[in-house]
Amino acid sequence: MATRSKKPKFIPADPDDLKPMHRWHRPLQAPGITQVDFEERVDFRRLHRYRLARTRQSLAKSGLGAMLCFDQHNIRYISSTVIGEWARDKLIRYCLLTGTGEPWVWDFGSAARHHRLYCPWLKEDHVRAGNPGMRGAIGPGVGLFEAAAKEIKDILAREGVAGMPLGLDVCEPGFLFALQKQGVRVRDGQQMMLMAREVKSHDEITLLNTASAMVDGVYQDITGALKPGVKESQIVALASKRLYEMGSDCVEAINAIAGERCSPHPHNFTDRLIRPGDQAYFDIIHSFIGYRTCYYRTFSVGRATPAQKDAYQRARQWMDGAISMLKPGIGTDKVAKMFPKSTEIGFETEMAAFGLNFCHGLGLGLHERPLISRLNSFIEPYELKAGMVFAVETFCPAKDGVSAARIEEEVVLTQEGAKIISLYPANELPVANAY
Repeated sequence: MATRSKKPKFIPADPDDLKPMHRWHRPLQAPGITQVDFEERVDFRRLHRYRLARTRQSLAKSGLGAMLCFDQHNIRYISSTVIGEWARDKLIRYCLLTGTGEPWVWDFGSAARHHRLYCPWLKEDHVRAGNPGMRGAIGPGVGLFEAAAKEIKDILAREGVAGMPLGLDVCEPGFLFALQKQGVRVRDGQQMMLMAREVKSHDEITLLNTASAMVDGVYQDITGALKPGVKESQIVALASKRLYEMGSDCVEAINAIAGERCSPHPHNFTDRLIRPGDQAYFDIIHSFIGYRTCYYRTFSVGRATPAQKDAYQRARQWMDGAISMLKPGIGTDKVAKMFPKSTEIGFETEMAAFGLNFCHGLGLGLHERPLISRLNSFIEPYELKAGMVFAVETFCPAKDGVSAARIEEEVVLTQEGAKIISLYPANELPVANAY
């Protein structure tokens, strides 16, 4: 008689490592970008242990035997390895964590050797050079997909989870097919990883707050530079330079939108010259030690019109209404009700208006769980938890047909409610270089 195989014994998440160490009775830290010996700032080894423990906890609940990641944020979350912005769209690095073992990392060329030297939290024999083909640049006939899939299958078997499904976030189709040819049952693992990443620890919140503090300073510089004759692209250059000077490790994108380009929102910048009376808004997206900002501010240049002021006031009201609802235990559907319907801002459907009035989680990724909007939150409500970090965005077109207000606040969800960490003034429409 055939015996039923037992579920392998997973390594449990250490309860001490799972403690987020929140200190809600104290101000949220935004210390300098270096470490010092006379005060605690970020404890990186504690950060590593927390992220790995959160992943183990989520994996144990998922029904998966292991998680294979090509998403750079997931790789960093599990393994605390990174090789910079170059790797963002290459799909060359990958990481494997089984429920019974320690993280495995495959990296580009000599980066793997570097990790073995400088990442003592990883087992040296678990860090390997890897290359599944550079998104097709190396032809499939070479067999890199097949070799990598067999290597992964062998590790799954060795660590006792080959009979369980493998979670996968993103990959090239050829890699997926190669895993399936090896008999590996592949399942969607992205939701499992997003669940692991949703509650930030004290160290993560400190990094997010420091990243936001850098943007506070950049907006001070933008206020001074925002004059007629300056190009949108020059503001982008100014902001990028200042961020790197202050310690940013990646300026992912900066939106710079002015004048008649404000409505509808084009989500990019050009070489348009800023003119007197323009409304202009900016989004600064960068990271500090991996942790991102998404931080809009709107200005009027020289003077503000009644239409511009009215649009800003409405956008601010929607913003304040949404933030007032961000409390632990509240459902995301209740927050979504605070945002305007798509028709109120001139769009025919919620899909067409998506991304203009909503909340999204912030962390290593720009859009993490939960994401709150009228498109999805009434269908699938989600309970908020202390330790979540959000970007809250609102947009209101002005009655003049060209201007628009765009505001965004970054907030940390404490036990008492939302605490704003994007501190450049935004309660009223600021006028840059008034005359």
